Amino acid sequence: METVYVGLGIVVAYLLGGLRVLREYERGVYFFLGRLWGAKGPGLIFLPPLFARMQKVSLRVVAMDIPPQDVITRDNISIKVNAVLYMKVRDAVRAVNEVENYLYATSQLAQTTLRSVLGETELDELLMNREKINAILKTIIDKRTEDWGVEVSAVEVKDVDLPPEMKRAIARQAEAERERRAKVINAEGELQASEKLAQAAHIIGAEPAAIQLRYLQTVTEIASENNSTTIFPIPLDLFRAFLEAAGTRVRAGTPALPEKTSGDALPAARSEQKAKV
Repeated sequence: METVYVGLGIVVAYLLGGLRVLREYERGVYFFLGRLWGAKGPGLIFLPPLFARMQKVSLRVVAMDIPPQDVITRDNISIKVNAVLYMKVRDAVRAVNEVENYLYATSQLAQTTLRSVLGETELDELLMNREKINAILKTIIDKRTEDWGVEVSAVEVKDVDLPPEMKRAIARQAEAERERRAKVINAEGELQASEKLAQAAHIIGAEPAAIQLRYLQTVTEIASENNSTTIFPIPLDLFRAFLEAAGTRVRAGTPALPEKTSGDALPAARSEQKAKV
């Protein structure tokens, strides 16, 4: 009887020793006598002790940091680039059975792909079209890791470390570009102002009184500045009405003033009058 109880206790201990609990995001890939029997979980599972071996695989997204890589771009510029890779296991059985360490393998593949892709890219393209490069990296790495049961959701280039002389060159280039834009904007403003001034001159030229009103407005603006001395020209158009009136009187026959006689001619005239008497 005691032997029965001992045997029963051994069986119960054996069964309890094979119980495992897996979380919702975990899967257990187990081998029985060296052969793959598939994946189990989540929840309570039984794993035969002594004859089976299980490896847990997490199905959550893993953020993997890609160390800085020395890259020479297509335009022969040496830079250091690091990135981050987001991946998750889709097939736990293949992730364990097809590759020895899927995390290490994915990390090494990401580093080599980063160097090869950026080596075929110019620096300006890397700085301006980073989203395009991220998409190319994701496509290449995801295609290679598909056989391992790993899915790459995103690859992002984090930082591009430039040499100091290249940073200075880029700063000069940016400053020159800003100066060019400023000159273009200034020229466009001058062009628009000249067009408006030409329209204003055309309108003012059509109305003679407009120039006088504009002149008085200018005088008012100068007087509002409270300057002690103000020097401004007087346009001849203000006196045009007076000049035209004077010319009209001359043409109407206004008698002219007598000419002034000189001092030598006056005594000679007097002597002639005496001789006639």
